[in-house]
Amino acid sequence: MTTENIIRTGIIDTVKKLYGQENTDSLTQVQKTRREFEGDYTLVTFPFVKFSKKSPEQTAREIGENLVKQLDIIESTNIVKGFLNIKLKPSFWLDRLSAHIKNEKFGFLPATGKRIMLEYSSPNTNKPLHLGHIRNNLLGWSVAKILEACGYEVTKVNLVNDRGIHICKSMIAWQKFGNGETPESSGKKGDHLVGDYYVKYDKEYKAQVKELVSSGMEQSKAETEAPIFNEAREMLRKWEAKDPETIKLWETMNCWVYAGFDETYAKLDISFDKIYYESNTWILGKKIVEEGLAKGIFYRKDDSSVWIDLSADGLDRKLLLRSDGTTVYMTQDLGTAEQRYNEYKFDKLIYVVGNEQNYHFQVLKLILKKLGYDWSDNIYHLSYGMVELPEGKMKSREGTVVDADDLIAEMIETAKEVSEELGKLDEMTPDEAENTVKMIGLGALKYFILKVDPKKTMLFDPKESIDFNGNTASFIQYTHARIKSILRKNNSSVTVDTETALSNRETELIKLIEIFPETVVAAGENLSPALIANYIYDLAKEYNQFYHDCPVLKEENAAVRNVRLALSFQVAEIIKKGMLMLGIESPEKM
Repeated sequence: MTTENIIRTGIIDTVKKLYGQENTDSLTQVQKTRREFEGDYTLVTFPFVKFSKKSPEQTAREIGENLVKQLDIIESTNIVKGFLNIKLKPSFWLDRLSAHIKNEKFGFLPATGKRIMLEYSSPNTNKPLHLGHIRNNLLGWSVAKILEACGYEVTKVNLVNDRGIHICKSMIAWQKFGNGETPESSGKKGDHLVGDYYVKYDKEYKAQVKELVSSGMEQSKAETEAPIFNEAREMLRKWEAKDPETIKLWETMNCWVYAGFDETYAKLDISFDKIYYESNTWILGKKIVEEGLAKGIFYRKDDSSVWIDLSADGLDRKLLLRSDGTTVYMTQDLGTAEQRYNEYKFDKLIYVVGNEQNYHFQVLKLILKKLGYDWSDNIYHLSYGMVELPEGKMKSREGTVVDADDLIAEMIETAKEVSEELGKLDEMTPDEAENTVKMIGLGALKYFILKVDPKKTMLFDPKESIDFNGNTASFIQYTHARIKSILRKNNSSVTVDTETALSNRETELIKLIEIFPETVVAAGENLSPALIANYIYDLAKEYNQFYHDCPVLKEENAAVRNVRLALSFQVAEIIKKGMLMLGIESPEKM
């Protein structure tokens, strides 16, 4: 039971004894005492005035006097305009600290027995991963770790968009302009090479559209009549018809991309429990569409395209099969969702996808519901904001994206330069320095992205992410390394004497330690790593203030020194656990 719940229960029992009132849980408003007042928790007594028939101040005094008698953990109470401030005994806080240190699972909840499937990454095989993908991957990985800490069985999955018109665009461009180029002959990663041809396609397409418009054709018609566009559409039709030559080229270029993706995932320390491929699920989706047609849920237009009319539900008409019989994203997502439920019988399916797809997932969930899949109620779209740069938005077709591999390399190099300049690597072996620099660089990247609420669009500036004094991973990692250095210098075992006096700084640090489990719960409920990130920063900041005001190893009183060592140990443990939930390692030296 949390400390706040202990206090709440005591208040509810006290109100029952004083005024004979049952079921006052909703009226019992307990909050942490503001720092300018003396106390740990504050009760708002105004809701109880109607029972006491007394003023708020008198009611607070009456409740406070009886609460002290009921709960021996209370040291004192004071009243400020009808608010009852409750101060707990130092022995209570030290008991809590001692219990948390002994509990290796502190911050982790018992198993719930429920299964959650989490989809993230979902790249296209026509371009390398970029900064937007990095936010997606980091968010997905971290949410999975937080949900595991909340007691869920989490299956991390990736759906690779390895088919469709966009894939054919890279393939057509390679056929036209590639001259047999391969990753080996060019020295490029496979995903980068294929991405280059996606950009080449777009340049050629725009040039052809411009030429058609200049010859008198309307813009909209030119966009659908450009020769290279029609070649891409014909290639998609051939692919779905299993044309051997088309399939062979598709397999070859996809293999180049997968090898490149694997390298990038490894750099980010990202992995999946299962990978799905749209090339395998589009047929399942097509089958579902045929079944929906037979049931009258979908309808076929004169041009043979298949649609669903959702206007009665406040939405729009949605295409499910093109007139030439080829599928769209929605078709594939229907097939994938059904396959996943049949395989895993999940209690919840979470899609980590940017907010530009909000409408898509609203439609997906509704179509599945109309098809009779009751588990569609358990689908949730974790919609996150886009990542923008100081220069503006990124555009894959124009090649103006921040490449994931380049960014990772830049972050590690920047971490090395800053660390060397500050002397952080001076006493390390070359291997230690290399590992530490990687931790700092990747930590800076991950923390800078994850500390922002997922729903918000964020501005990424690499220069701000590595700062040993700000709200950054570097500051938190340095705090962890500092604590580890202190603990290494202590030669004796640490025991907590609960009769030791506590300073306000020490009490505040224990109170912050106390809320780690509830922070994990809140992060899981909100699917927000930002809550963990900012909590850890607050903890590290509070520890550094404590360290400044309260000597640890130099403290002469052994009991006080042991309490401060115990505090240091527990803060380091929480930093390590919390940072791992963000996918960030905490170095022992720095």
